Amino acid sequence: MIDHFGIKVKDFTKSKDFYQKVLQPLGYQLAANFPQAASFVEPNDCDPMGDFWLNQGKAEPQYIAFHADTHAQVDAFYQAGLAAGAKSNGESGLRENYHPNYYAAYLIDPDGNNIEAVCHKERH
Repeated sequence: MIDHFGIKVKDFTKSKDFYQKVLQPLGYQLAANFPQAASFVEPNDCDPMGDFWLNQGKAEPQYIAFHADTHAQVDAFYQAGLAAGAKSNGESGLRENYHPNYYAAYLIDPDGNNIEAVCHKERH
């Protein structure tokens, strides 16, 4: 449904470095890198310019959930975020109030955004 989206960040370099560390466990890579904008691309994405953008500007906190293929990726996302300076907003675990296989972790990024990695698959 959504082709690409972006958020504004107050410290572009800090946020770009943060997202490179946090999204790496999910397989995202830096795609475009401009002086005040950057994008990240998912594995096997057909758009080489990426689907998640950061832009220098006035930051207004958002909520963003990133897809994870495995529970281990959710765990790695959470640990990478903490190591990169994020604040915990909910450690990795099942959120059965959403549905029986909703496995997620939540972080607050440097601009106050609530970011999540979620896997909808049963743990094997």
